[in-house]
Amino acid sequence: MAATNNLLRFLTAEAKLPLAAAIAQATGLQKANLVTIEDLAKTDFETLKAASANDKAAKATLAAAKRVFIKRKRGLPEESTSSSSKRPRADPAEIKSPADVEASLALPSSNLNEDELAGIILTTNRAPLLLTFAAVLLRYTMPDQPLSSRLSLAQAVTSMNAQAKAASIGLDKSGSAEKEGWGQGQPFMKVMTRDIRVLKRWGYEWKTDTKNSAHVIKTEDQDQKLLAANSDLPADVTSSEDSPALLALDLEQLKRLDSPLIVSASASTTGLPVYQADSAHNYILKAFDSVFEDKAEAKKKKRPASEIAAEREANLGHLVKALDLLFQSWSVLDPTELDKRAWSWYVKVRPQVEGGRAGWGAKGQVKLKEILNLRRPK
Repeated sequence: MAATNNLLRFLTAEAKLPLAAAIAQATGLQKANLVTIEDLAKTDFETLKAASANDKAAKATLAAAKRVFIKRKRGLPEESTSSSSKRPRADPAEIKSPADVEASLALPSSNLNEDELAGIILTTNRAPLLLTFAAVLLRYTMPDQPLSSRLSLAQAVTSMNAQAKAASIGLDKSGSAEKEGWGQGQPFMKVMTRDIRVLKRWGYEWKTDTKNSAHVIKTEDQDQKLLAANSDLPADVTSSEDSPALLALDLEQLKRLDSPLIVSASASTTGLPVYQADSAHNYILKAFDSVFEDKAEAKKKKRPASEIAAEREANLGHLVKALDLLFQSWSVLDPTELDKRAWSWYVKVRPQVEGGRAGWGAKGQVKLKEILNLRRPK
């Protein structure tokens, strides 16, 4: 009975058949032992046609089955127009609490297992991959920092790397703010080979404590294995249970504003020359496209914007999970050593593009199997 109900639900909701036609179609499919989405997707049209009430029903059933089967394989929501892919517009006048800010920045998760993840191939350019790499890495090297801080720091790593690359290939001949001394005197921390100048974010209380428990807003999976704070930081920046959240200073913006050095920040970041977490978050949500094995699916035109957005968000979730599995496997390392190795891992899996100006901003493939292969041998 459950199988029959599922089949009818698929035929009406996905194949868009009227109920009477769906009942007739389901009867024929059951007689041919074609009762699951996978069975339908993998059968040929002639077989399905023989089991169907008519050609129109057969075509609708096969097209819907292939579409849903592909989405299931990639961990995407089956309904491309579901409300989960539609994000309400933020009210610019609304003042969010720190807890709400952190919740709004939560990275998507993935329900794929390791074997399924290994089959995922994404297409993107290098910048969003580096940003995501750094953001997930910081979950392990700076676990006491909120997600907003980790995204800010990861954006700084990405921007500094892009500036250095632009200078090396002759696209930017102006001197960097860092080399001109704009960060001098500011505390810093090292993330993936880059010295990031930071601000302490006093008054930003993203944790909500009660007398009976210390509840941390679940912006990410709380079951992750977290490492101790980065012991390589200067004394006045070292992360501890009572240390403030950090923000990465945007030295180029500081230079443009001709602003004096900033010792610390309050809970609000409005007007400050810092890398904003929401910008980084929105950037990586839209940065990872799928590589389809099915050429017909790849050439599909005029896909709904909501379907593309949901697919990209799911792809980010798959990438984050693969990176989590990588860093978890190396949790035996201290944070400093883990940070040092992370850059070499990124270089091994980043998109392969042409050298020099020809490869600037170019896209390439990221194979999650290659990330998983970097895990520590068991």
